[in-house]
Amino acid sequence: MRKVGLIAGEGILPLEFIRAARERGERVIVFGLEGMADPSVEKAADRVYWVNIWQYRKFVFLLLKERIRRLAFLGKVKKNVIYDDKSNNTAGKTELNRLRDRKDSSIFNEITKRLKKIGIEVIEGTQYLSHLLPEKGVLSRTVPDARVGEDIKFGYEMAKKLAGMDIGQTVVIKDKSVVAIEAMEGTDATIERAGRLAGEGCVMIKVSRPDQDLRWDVPTVGPKTMAKLVEQGFSALAIESGRMFLVEKEKMVGMADSAKIAVSVI
Repeated sequence: MRKVGLIAGEGILPLEFIRAARERGERVIVFGLEGMADPSVEKAADRVYWVNIWQYRKFVFLLLKERIRRLAFLGKVKKNVIYDDKSNNTAGKTELNRLRDRKDSSIFNEITKRLKKIGIEVIEGTQYLSHLLPEKGVLSRTVPDARVGEDIKFGYEMAKKLAGMDIGQTVVIKDKSVVAIEAMEGTDATIERAGRLAGEGCVMIKVSRPDQDLRWDVPTVGPKTMAKLVEQGFSALAIESGRMFLVEKEKMVGMADSAKIAVSVI
C-alpha cells in the first residue's frame, strides 16, 4: 500500500488531507506539531508521531524509520514560535540564525533542500485537496454593491503588493483606504484591529503571494475567519481563486448570509 507523510499544524486541513489520502487507499503517517495539531488526528491517521517544531533531528529520524518518500505539510504554524525563549533547543535556533532572513520562503526552502538530500519529496497538498480550491464568483446571497466592489478592486492590488513583499496576505479596506495589513500576528488579529480602527463596513481581501510555494503554504479561510468578520461588522470578504483553500464552505457561507456579508472569489 502506498504511503504518504504529513506534517500537521493547526486547523481542519490535516484531517481533510488524511481523509482524502485514505480514500485513495494510501496509508498516512502523521507528524503532529505539539500544541498545534488537532489531537483527533490520532484516530484518523494510520500512525501519529508528536514532535516539537524545534526537533528537526528527531523528525528526520522518524521519516527515515517510516521510509517516507513523499511528504505534505498542512495546517497553520504560528510564526511567533521562532521567538520562543522557553525552548531549550539551541541547535535548532542556531540553524535558524544561519539563514539570511526569517521569511517564510527562506525557512521553507532550506527545509525542502535538506529533505531532498535524504530522498524525500515535499508535495503540494492541493494534489489531494483540489476540491477545496474555490472558483471565481459570488458565493453568498449578498452581492457586493458598487462601494464594496471598488474596495475589493483597490484592496486586491494592495494585497498583491503586500504579499509580493512576503509581509502578509490579508488587507482590510474601507472606502478605498487601507485600514489594516497582516503581518506576523495573523488574519484574526488583523480583523480585530481593523474593527477597532474603522468600525463596521470594512472589506477583507486575502490573496496568495506571486511566488507562493503551495507545498508549504496555501492561504486558507473558513468559519473561524467568518466568525471574526461577523463579530466586527464587516461588509465583505474577497479571496483569490484557484490558490486558496476554502474549508467548510457551506457553514462559512451560511454564516455570511445570516450577517449579510458578501463573499466573492476573484
